[in-house]
Amino acid sequence: MNKNAAPEDVESGEHDRTGTVWTATAHIVTAVIGSGVLALAWSVAQLGWVAGPLALAGFACVTYYTSTLLANAYRAPHPVTGTRNRTYMDAVRSYLSPREVFMCGIAQYVNLWGTMVGYTITATISMVAIRRSDCIHRNGAGAAARCDNTSATVLMLAFSIVQVVLSQFPGLEHITWLSVVAAVMSFAYSFIGLGLSVAEWVSHGGHLSGRIQGATAASSSKKLWNVLLALGNIAFAYTFAEVLIEIQDTLKPSPPENKTMKKAAMYGIGATTIFYISVGCAGYAAFGSDAPGNILTASGMGPFWLVDIANMCLILHLIGAYQVYAQPIFATMERWISSRWPEAKFINSAYTVNVPLIQRGSVTVAPYKLVLRTVVVIATTVVAMMIPFFNAVLGLLGAFSFWPLTVYFPISMHIAQEKITRGGRWYLLQGLSMVCLMISVAVGIGSVTDIVDSLKVATPFKTVS
Repeated sequence: MNKNAAPEDVESGEHDRTGTVWTATAHIVTAVIGSGVLALAWSVAQLGWVAGPLALAGFACVTYYTSTLLANAYRAPHPVTGTRNRTYMDAVRSYLSPREVFMCGIAQYVNLWGTMVGYTITATISMVAIRRSDCIHRNGAGAAARCDNTSATVLMLAFSIVQVVLSQFPGLEHITWLSVVAAVMSFAYSFIGLGLSVAEWVSHGGHLSGRIQGATAASSSKKLWNVLLALGNIAFAYTFAEVLIEIQDTLKPSPPENKTMKKAAMYGIGATTIFYISVGCAGYAAFGSDAPGNILTASGMGPFWLVDIANMCLILHLIGAYQVYAQPIFATMERWISSRWPEAKFINSAYTVNVPLIQRGSVTVAPYKLVLRTVVVIATTVVAMMIPFFNAVLGLLGAFSFWPLTVYFPISMHIAQEKITRGGRWYLLQGLSMVCLMISVAVGIGSVTDIVDSLKVATPFKTVS
């Protein structure tokens, strides 16, 4: 018996919980630092030198504060001695009404799946960039047009095949090593992107590019959509609330999980915020209003081999981050199927497979899980092929997830848990929620408008960075 297993875990047959503040921090960094970091230079460029850094810091503060509230909701009714909630929806079910549980389920799982779509698009863009760069340096600049014909579809399928294989691991606790590797990769490409941006800035004489009020646009309405899209990209860059409970469910029961999770959130969000402000401001200083939507696709940025390494690190990171978002979806679907058809032979059959890279040395593979998880990955890939717009997809995901998952439900559960009545504190919490709602609605409108405009001129199944 595992010494870290609580009595209720042994009785219910639940998984052993061996996570620490450092494994939780690794999971958080893996989930938070993803494709969003690549759009920060463009986002700062749209907002300008004052509003850009302030927006990054503001979203970080809100995300950290609501993360501490959500960490307390892992157990109910008491944050230390209460019954565990294994998923975000379980926590909402413990504190709020059935209607809010339904709303949460839609918001959480659509966003989890949407993030998988976004990561598939981002990884493909990086693979295309590597292929194009190698092609140009192998055949010369005159072959640029021919090198642009790299098949994004084939590369996207290759990424998806890797995800089909990794999806067969039962849960996050079996692939901590993947999150650790992915977290290291996230720091690697962030440092490279930061270094290349600083080098580009220095090469221009160290003069700050850009303007206080941000980049100009063809019209005032286009400027507004770009600003809203930038806010959506920043909101998406801090997204991880929908997997916080699942990450917390991997922690040892002593010290109390909520205290460990709050430390992990502080370390994870603090580290990523430093990176975000540095990368966003350095990219804007280097490229000014011409900062690209994906900083690693900037024309003439640094030695091609170093940019290729950064893109490779990004791909490896997204391989792990994809699983952090996919595993909660798999777990929920499989629990529902098992409860719906408990006696089905196909559902209950399973085989043990030895795997040397995981902590336990082996995993249990169930045929129905193999089929189910493969279908989910395939569906994700098809949608990514049909809507391959990098910035617009990130903005829409940020708008869709920020208010309900990062703000509304954590605040509502905190009010219910602490039995906060109408008064100064209640009005402050509701005011914060209302402000964030208005931001999400505005960003959602801007993102949808950009996607509609892009669909008029773009070709599905061809990635657009």
